[in-house]
Amino acid sequence: MKQLLFSFLALCSCQLLLAQNSGQRIKENAKWKTENKVNEKVDKAIDDVMDGKLFKKKTKAAADTAKPKNNSATPTYAETGEQEKPSLKAYSKFDFVPGEKVLYYDDFDHVAVGDFPADYNTDASGEVMTVEGMAGKWLGLNANGSFLPEQIGVLPENFTLEMNVGILGDPSNNMIGLGFNFNTDKNNLLKYRFISGSFVMLHPGGASASMSVSQAEGEDLTNEFKMPQWSVEGERFARVSMWRQKGRLRVYVNENKLMDIPRFFNSAKPYQLSFFRDFFNECNLLITDIKFAVGAPDTRNKLITEGKFSTTGILFDFQKATVKPESYGILKEIATALKENPTVKINIIGHTSNDGDANANLLLSKQRAAEVKETLMKEFGIDASRMQTDGKGGAEPVDKTGTAAGKANNRRVEFIKL
Repeated sequence: MKQLLFSFLALCSCQLLLAQNSGQRIKENAKWKTENKVNEKVDKAIDDVMDGKLFKKKTKAAADTAKPKNNSATPTYAETGEQEKPSLKAYSKFDFVPGEKVLYYDDFDHVAVGDFPADYNTDASGEVMTVEGMAGKWLGLNANGSFLPEQIGVLPENFTLEMNVGILGDPSNNMIGLGFNFNTDKNNLLKYRFISGSFVMLHPGGASASMSVSQAEGEDLTNEFKMPQWSVEGERFARVSMWRQKGRLRVYVNENKLMDIPRFFNSAKPYQLSFFRDFFNECNLLITDIKFAVGAPDTRNKLITEGKFSTTGILFDFQKATVKPESYGILKEIATALKENPTVKINIIGHTSNDGDANANLLLSKQRAAEVKETLMKEFGIDASRMQTDGKGGAEPVDKTGTAAGKANNRRVEFIKL
């Protein structure tokens, strides 16, 4: 009996000791968690300061509203935002006119799916991919960092830059988003934090955009803008267009002008360009159809005085004759020249690259010329009797280099004064 009682008391003592030790561990664990939370808050505060260098940190509540309805890696056709194509009329205020000569073009058609373009430098990662419901190939940038298209090189005082952009997944609306780093220091092209330069940032997670001119000397410039045209809650794919005229920069997303900054380029030194992505959540930023061109086309003078005007700015759907609405700016320029000179008649001639079947290209070029005539009639009121059409396919190239930029220059529409 005594032995049984002794065993019972010993067992109770062990349980009490275990409970005390457990209680002590719970207290220590609670203390550790409290201290860890403090450390996390400090770390978060530091992160917020860093993230706020170029773009303000958004609240979690705002981030939650930016989540897409479907987070699948590859969107369905309906998710791409391409299911209802805007009409040409939607671009009636679109005054963007692309440069006359294409210096750089890339749709990544020459890059195998799964590879990264050899002519880009980066401190991050990405791969060329296809997207369900979307034509062509896209460069998917899947890690935060900078991307330098080395072939673009030094930027002239007048240029245009265009590209298609898209977003897959939920980026949240924190961090900077898609950035364009215009910099006079080539050592800063693969950096985007705490450096001087001129920046444009577009964030589809927050449906917002911003700009920043950070100078070593002088006053910095910053501003933010709403951007419903490219948003995870709306259109996940968009067309971005930029137009530099010396110090001035205009930025367009689809048909809307987001920014018009008169002193964005404020240095006498030459600028270069890199892209960067900075998203809070895992997602895939997509870019393609990048076109960098120079020279503001003098439409009126060349068509009326010189008797000939050629442009690569009239865009068509892939392997189709349908005029894209972002062609509105240059079409308006041509229509204005014709209205100001009502006796002038023109021949509209379509040209393609030499890619593909020659007979198919010839037919496509004729169809595209006819579609341009139809657009000038219906949208701008130009009399049909003043316009003839023809097509040359790829028989009369203006650029025989065989490069992507050369092919882009050959895909053009000519207007010949009769």
